[in-house]
Amino acid sequence: MNLRQPNSNEATGTFNRSRSVAPMSGICTRCVDGCRGGCEIWLSTFRGREVLYPIGFGDMTAGADKNYPIDYSHLSIQGYAVGAEGLPKGVHPGPDTALFPVVDTETEYGWKKKVRMKLPIFTGALGSTEIARKNWEHFAAGAAISGITCVCGENVCGIDPGLELDKNGKVKKSPEMDRRIETYKKYHEGYGEILVQMNVEDTRFGVAEYVLNKHDLDTIELKWGQGAKNIGGEIKVNSLERALELKRRGYIVLPDPTLPENQAAFKDGAIKEFERHSRLGFVTREGFMKEVERLRKVGFRRVTLKTGAYSALELAMALRYCSDAKIDLLTIDGAPGGTGMSPWPMMCEWGIPSFYLHSLAYGFCEQMKKKKIRVPDIAFAGGFSTEDSVFKALAMGAPYVKAVCMGRGLMIPGMVGKNIGEWLKNNDLPKTVSRFGTTIEEIFVSYEDLKAKYGKEVKNIPTGAMGIYTFSQKFKAGLQQLMAGTRNFNLSLVDRKDIMALTEEASKVSGIPYVMDAYRKEAERILLK
Repeated sequence: MNLRQPNSNEATGTFNRSRSVAPMSGICTRCVDGCRGGCEIWLSTFRGREVLYPIGFGDMTAGADKNYPIDYSHLSIQGYAVGAEGLPKGVHPGPDTALFPVVDTETEYGWKKKVRMKLPIFTGALGSTEIARKNWEHFAAGAAISGITCVCGENVCGIDPGLELDKNGKVKKSPEMDRRIETYKKYHEGYGEILVQMNVEDTRFGVAEYVLNKHDLDTIELKWGQGAKNIGGEIKVNSLERALELKRRGYIVLPDPTLPENQAAFKDGAIKEFERHSRLGFVTREGFMKEVERLRKVGFRRVTLKTGAYSALELAMALRYCSDAKIDLLTIDGAPGGTGMSPWPMMCEWGIPSFYLHSLAYGFCEQMKKKKIRVPDIAFAGGFSTEDSVFKALAMGAPYVKAVCMGRGLMIPGMVGKNIGEWLKNNDLPKTVSRFGTTIEEIFVSYEDLKAKYGKEVKNIPTGAMGIYTFSQKFKAGLQQLMAGTRNFNLSLVDRKDIMALTEEASKVSGIPYVMDAYRKEAERILLK
């Protein structure tokens, strides 16, 4: 069984001419001299490194489609016909009290000072990609009114056209970062928070000090990596002047815009875009502990960490270092991940897939617990988009996992809602939308809820934010139904006993009981009593 067909994918704008393809190489079984295109080998012949990346930077997100041997679909959720745990104190469980709409979906994270969220999900890191920049007001406002955390990703200050540095090369002014933080704060209602993420360049630019002194943020997030790639973040720019500016700021820019031959190629139209890359981080225990201590001395009340689909060694490092440093939240992101521009081959073929990585993480947490080492609060990430998969992740990682980080799953409602607003302005509603109505009031099923809460201010809420809020209400109802079915009326009660493995291999990897073994002994006691 081949898990992925290489050499052609819609993400890179490539395809096979032949209906028959060699599984290992992805090359057409009959490769013809004179073929007019267009597999990746064919396109790479004259476009070179461009073919490493998904096409359409700034207008799309891409998610790798490798079909791993095991994923969360290999788990199923248990259902019970008796009981109701977690109802409010003094409420007697019964058909008239154990109603799914009363299920409490709130969660919290933090070492000492907790952050509460209305739902156990939060956005992925929305950083320097164009898709994040141009949709930020929709994403940030949507997260805020939904009561969840929003993560502002790496390199936002570093690529800000309005960036001003002081004589020491530190951020003095960043209008783009200001806009991002102020947008979230404008709609923030006490649930969730905005996390600003830092990589190597951000640390050098003094981003932490800037966002603390100017915006008095409680929390800062360090970043080791993510599930989509194990190199630094990247974007594309289509201007030679912009490429040169980013090069002067200290970024890796490819092709090198300072070389005359590359400038000539850009002028000729052969080079159409430049890539801006960040640097690889180098993690040591001493360096990590020093940086966390420094950030706390600067004034941050909470410090979090995002790490990616690295080896089991880096996973162990993250867990133990976070415990020793009293980190408030550790987000563990598995492969393959989604992206605004990560290299496509890396997305598909690098890193430990989410199911395996999360299974390892749980096992390591249990070992730490046995040694009486406190486990930091954890969030899982890597390919989640629906409430059922989030439930499974929370159950598999219980009691350590408090939330799930969702990337494209939360971006899409923001983009759809934004587009609906634009289509309405331009009198260009597609039939897929107009069948539900031709006004905002008719189209968004949550509009009147928001109007009741915000009054006239509802007209100022971005339509993308309405989209995220409406999606979050669907997510909440679906999660409440699943929790009620497992008789857990408080999110903190969701446990590994509430899921089962549908394949023996999934059971072996995760430690979750195989479906034919789950509750088998208890069932036989009833039968044979």
